[in-house]
Amino acid sequence: MISGFFQITTALGIMGLVVVWQADSLVEMFTMNIEQKKSLKQHKRTAMKSAVILVILGPLYTVAGSAMGLPLAECVDLVPW
Repeated sequence: MISGFFQITTALGIMGLVVVWQADSLVEMFTMNIEQKKSLKQHKRTAMKSAVILVILGPLYTVAGSAMGLPLAECVDLVPW
């Protein structure tokens, strides 16, 4: 159950990044104001940072948790390879 939660959370986070990135890119094409474009670029960077943290922390927790002998790390499998 916990492993499924982590997998669903990671998948939804990555899909959310794609949706936010595409929506921001679309809005950016129709935006004329320079400050709005800067705001959209900042929003895209924030979304990318969040997705990178989400994708890195899952496998990192799996590796670190198994090295420390945490029982939760045995049921988490977020690494696709």
